This record gives sequence, C-alpha cells and structure tokens, in this order.
Amino acid sequence: MWADQVLAFERAHLARLLLWGAASVVTGLGCWAFWRSRRLDLPFLRHFAIQTGAWGAVDLALALIARPGLALRDYDGVTQLDRFLWFNCGLDVGYVAVGVTLAVCGWRLARSRGLLGAGLGVGIQGAALLLLDLQLVALLSHAR
Repeated sequence: MWADQVLAFERAHLARLLLWGAASVVTGLGCWAFWRSRRLDLPFLRHFAIQTGAWGAVDLALALIARPGLALRDYDGVTQLDRFLWFNCGLDVGYVAVGVTLAVCGWRLARSRGLLGAGLGVGIQGAALLLLDLQLVALLSHAR
C-alpha cells in the first residue's frame, strides 16, 4: 500500500464524517425548530434533537480539527491508525448499546418518551460512526 493511498482514504473518511456531522446538526436543528414552532411538549422530539445536534457538532469539530494534521504515513503509522480505528469501533458499539439501553428503558420501564428519543439519537449516531469507521478499516485492510 502506498502512503498517498492511505492519505486519500483518510481524507475521504474525514469528508464523510464532516458530511454526517453537518447532516446531524441540520437534522437536530430542524427537529428542534419543529418542536419549538408547535409549542407543544414533545419530549421525544426534543431529546432526539438535542442528541442528534450535539453529536453532529462534535463530529464536525473532530473532522475539522483532524483534517489539517493529515500527513503521509509509514507502515507503523498505518498500523497505529488501524488500531485506533478498531478502538473507535469498540466505542461505537458501546454507543449503540447505550442508545439501545436508554431507548428500551424509556419505552418499557420508565414510559419516558424523552429517554426513548435520547436513546434513539445516541444509537443512530453510534451505528453511523461504526459504519464510517468500518468502511475505513475495510479500505485499509484491502490495500495491504
């Protein structure tokens, strides 16, 4: 694998993360605006909007901060990137598990629509981040 290929893969990954973050912020703001314009107590939508928008803002910030620091990597650098991605995949699975737990608890135990909305927001973000990270892992493993 060539260093410029890895750099191109990383740039594409950050571009996808940037796109996902922007879409999440827009979705979160759209849900929030809809909730506020109706002047109703919609805890599901409010908490879903908060989670979606906040996670999107963090994704945007991480992608924007990481982009200028991209550089060509040697073999050890690619190995370090691969390990970092697998670590992130583990965290992403944890986010999905937390989201599912919150949603199930909100739905079955507490009958809390707010908790259900927050859980779905977290779970969706975790699943999307897992897919994005696994896509880069697959590209790196096929290029080796």
